[in-house]
Amino acid sequence: MSFSSEFKEFALKGNVMDLAVGVIIGVAFAKIIDSLVSDIIMPVAGLIVGPKGFVNSYISLSDQVTAARLADPTLSLAAAREKGNVLAWGNFLTVCINFFIIALVIFMIVKALNRLRVNRPAPTPVV
Repeated sequence: MSFSSEFKEFALKGNVMDLAVGVIIGVAFAKIIDSLVSDIIMPVAGLIVGPKGFVNSYISLSDQVTAARLADPTLSLAAAREKGNVLAWGNFLTVCINFFIIALVIFMIVKALNRLRVNRPAPTPVV
């Protein structure tokens, strides 16, 4: 069997195609969850943190960022990163919330699929 025909047989198997569809749906689902977190959850959390917003919350790790922040207390995360090192804890927490929401939804989907799966008894061995 030639390499190309072997690869064609592998690529057209059901599992590979199912995986490709799953990856595409997963990417689209991740964008929906990212929008949910960025556009709905984080603005509400930003009300608690303050006017600069939750994602823009950071701790300055360089003197240049500290000086720039003293001059402009509303210095955004992107502007602070241009000036020096920062610990972007708000952005990190946002990514963690994205992950936990995606993990929770995938867990619920797998749990529902397992309930739908038909439990067939194992075949009895022939003696």
